[in-house]
Amino acid sequence: MKQDSKRFLRKHPVHMPNIERLNQPVILFVTVCARERRSVLASERVHQALVKVWSDAVRYRVGYYMIMPDHVHLFCSPSERNAEKVSGWVGYWKRLVNAELKDLGALWQRDCWGRQLRHVGHYEEKWEYVSMNPVRKGLVHGVEKWPYKGCLNELRW
Repeated sequence: MKQDSKRFLRKHPVHMPNIERLNQPVILFVTVCARERRSVLASERVHQALVKVWSDAVRYRVGYYMIMPDHVHLFCSPSERNAEKVSGWVGYWKRLVNAELKDLGALWQRDCWGRQLRHVGHYEEKWEYVSMNPVRKGLVHGVEKWPYKGCLNELRW
């Protein structure tokens, strides 16, 4: 019983290896939060730094992404078979962004949340939901008005 109770006290997510399925891509939905959920991410400067770093961190390709004031959602896919766990890649680009934006201090929470999508419908549903975040939070009146989003690579299902 004691061992079961420890499972519920987990402070960090478990990162499972990517599961490769016959004739299906590996697409992951990842959420990364700002340290102490500070509202420091939704700026053109952070946006440019993230796009630059994601373009350089080539082990995963970033598809659609949404930068909110205190967290980032993105879809990504490994560039090669048997890629490292997404948590390793996320840790890498977080260090690069911190180095580029030193004056903002440590930007990120320690870990990330990631989930492998299982079919094309999940990708579309998740993006529709994520793209409405700025509207639901009252930051803009229409999705098209939020400047801190985009798509770096087309992740094909």
